[in-house]
Amino acid sequence: MNRSMANGAVSLRILRWLARGWSVLAVGLILLFAVGEGMNLLLFTARELLLFVFFPLGVCLGMVVAWRWEGLGGGITVASLIAFYLVHFRQSSQFPRGLAFVTVAAPGFLFLLSWLWTRSAAKRHGV
Repeated sequence: MNRSMANGAVSLRILRWLARGWSVLAVGLILLFAVGEGMNLLLFTARELLLFVFFPLGVCLGMVVAWRWEGLGGGITVASLIAFYLVHFRQSSQFPRGLAFVTVAAPGFLFLLSWLWTRSAAKRHGV
């Protein structure tokens, strides 16, 4: 293995573990909020429940799946985030403010990047 390939493998490993570590922190933070607030889904309105399905449920599900299947899990996370933003906009005529939702879902983008990088490397090396 030449030096460039070795550096690429190390960078990919760092990216993968950054995504995993960040996903653990993100899911943990969401669970802390849910438990700390004593969340009761029975008290949610239909609109709130629809948003909840995409964020945090879909986003967290995607991050958990990504530990095994990076492309699928990253795709679920990013698609859930996009759906959350679209539903929120449809319901309120504005997008959520700030970067909190994107920051929490960022591991999904990293998982997708890692998956694409792995596929690209495999094609280059004929695997």
